[in-house]
Amino acid sequence: MDPVEALREIAFWLERSRDEAPRIAAFRRAADVLTYADEDELADLEERGWVSPPDIGSEAAAIIRECAESVPLYLTYLRNAAEPIGLGGTELLDALRGDLHTHSDWSDGRCPIREMMRRAAALGHEYCAITDHSPRLTVANGMSSEQLLSQLSVVAELNAELAPFRVLTGIEVDILVDGTLDQDDDLLADLDIVVASVHSHLDTDRATTTKRMLQAVKSPHVDVLGHCTGRLVEGARGPRPESKFDAERVFDACREYGTAVEINSRPERRDPPGRLIDLALSSGCKFSIDTDAHTTGQLAWQGYACERAAERGVEPTDVINTLPVAELLEWAGTPIRQ
Repeated sequence: MDPVEALREIAFWLERSRDEAPRIAAFRRAADVLTYADEDELADLEERGWVSPPDIGSEAAAIIRECAESVPLYLTYLRNAAEPIGLGGTELLDALRGDLHTHSDWSDGRCPIREMMRRAAALGHEYCAITDHSPRLTVANGMSSEQLLSQLSVVAELNAELAPFRVLTGIEVDILVDGTLDQDDDLLADLDIVVASVHSHLDTDRATTTKRMLQAVKSPHVDVLGHCTGRLVEGARGPRPESKFDAERVFDACREYGTAVEINSRPERRDPPGRLIDLALSSGCKFSIDTDAHTTGQLAWQGYACERAAERGVEPTDVINTLPVAELLEWAGTPIRQ
């Protein structure tokens, strides 16, 4: 087995199971060494048993040596030990055709776009949007307009390589304090999918936050309202309460202006909470069930959100990423690109 593929797949299964990040990073570093080393460097590494601390540790070296003969035993174990995610939402999960909220190492993700999209295709997706952060979210290494334009060229090349799988151009644009969007309108208009999210000043008063969100969801460029309450219920960042806003007004605006409400798959978010999924559903909103993945393993987390959505009565017809790509782009008002 190709050792780079083996190391990256091991990282995938560990991420999928929510294993500890430092160990995963070690497998990814080893894969990167093999990917970017020239022939002389590879020959030297092989002569030394593939151990070159700190870039290739003993565990990764053992995996590389096994690849010369067979599929590594540890990888086989991880494949066999993986448990289904979201058994209560199987019907929804089976109906999904893609993921509309993912991140790469162009912003705060940990994997290259190509690796993310190849894994999305391997999971059975027909399409996947790359939605890295916008410029003012510096804590997440938000991209400038120039960087976004460069990314569009990379996506075009990937679409030629991975067809018929479709990489959708996109962004997770920050909703600024005054409700404006953190990217040029002309650029937003040219993207396939725009997810708009509040990331800052989450503790402002109800009236201010409501006005901020209403202005964003009314934008003709916005397709999805991301993780609407901003809450955190677990994880390394600790808990964070829901932001205060008039959800009924915001969801009514989402319905009126054709903005889907995201059901975010990340276990530490579980956003929106169940009562707000109920409200959005009764308001007639469409939903987008997304992973907000920052690594390949997290692309497999849609089942978490599908289970939560199914518990509240969300049907496949309520979810925009059950649509074929042409119908999805028509819904989003995106010009069809061949």
